[in-house]
Amino acid sequence: MDVIAREVILARRPANRQDFGGFEIVERAVPSVRAGHVLVESTALSIDPSMIPRLTADTYAPKFAIGDVIESRAVGRVIETADERLSVGDWVLHSGGWRDRAVVDAATASLIEPTDAVPPETWLGVLGAPGLTAFVGLAVAEFTSDDVLWVSGAAGAVGSAVVQLAKSRGAGTVIGSAGGADKCRYLTDVVGVDAAIDYRAGDLASAVRSATDGLDVYFDNIGGSHLEAALATMNVGGRIVSCGMIETYGTRGPAAPRNLTEIITRRLSMTGMLVTDHLEMRAAFLAEAVPLVESGRLASETTRFSGLESVADGFASLLSGDGKLGKTVIDLT
Repeated sequence: MDVIAREVILARRPANRQDFGGFEIVERAVPSVRAGHVLVESTALSIDPSMIPRLTADTYAPKFAIGDVIESRAVGRVIETADERLSVGDWVLHSGGWRDRAVVDAATASLIEPTDAVPPETWLGVLGAPGLTAFVGLAVAEFTSDDVLWVSGAAGAVGSAVVQLAKSRGAGTVIGSAGGADKCRYLTDVVGVDAAIDYRAGDLASAVRSATDGLDVYFDNIGGSHLEAALATMNVGGRIVSCGMIETYGTRGPAAPRNLTEIITRRLSMTGMLVTDHLEMRAAFLAEAVPLVESGRLASETTRFSGLESVADGFASLLSGDGKLGKTVIDLT
């Protein structure tokens, strides 16, 4: 009897920024497990802001193809193997996409060792690409503990990891921004920022100026109004690391912040980064991050949506931010 997988495909492209109704769930027979491959039953699927532009356009990766399964990372257990490197029952991180069962190349699957304290989905979040992105971004920024750092989207998977890694290295002043009083309390009480800014509460640049005399490093997850506020509050010679610009995803916003000339006036550097350009840093990242996770010094919330039927709601939460903390996953358990 054939093994059947339920998969999420892109049936049509979105009509606007808030349109996530173009997904469909289909059932397909799982291909035979040929040599060098394993069959994985996934327990959690990743939803990432970087996936949103790919619904409509080529970015650093090709846009999602109509009729194909949505590409993403996932975690799960091996249920059939044709490769000596992995055994039935092993937990793995893989890139089999939005499906509950996936045949994947064993060479591309990473063996993970979950515990009660470190559940499997941690490798989609703080020990996965978001955590590595934070680690790489701080390296690209040449961050030191003497720098005043502002992290936008600080309640998200990447932003919260940036804050905690910086604080674990002895950072004196780390500012985090998020939307709403509840998220700001989370930033102060859990993530450990020195000042939390609610970007919905008033003028953002004024709020940053109230928190510090000037920024040395801005870690940008939002773009748009946040980048504009950072340009207005950077110290001379400051560094901006551009990781994401979710405020402008799916829109035709302005070509640039209105105060882009501050790059000249303040002699700033601004660097775009993709974590996939720095995968050689993964071992160094895990060497630093795993002990921090095990000790509770590097934590991340997980926002869960239940079942494949919830993928549209999960995507929408990335833009609205309402109720979202940390890493967003589709829970298949």
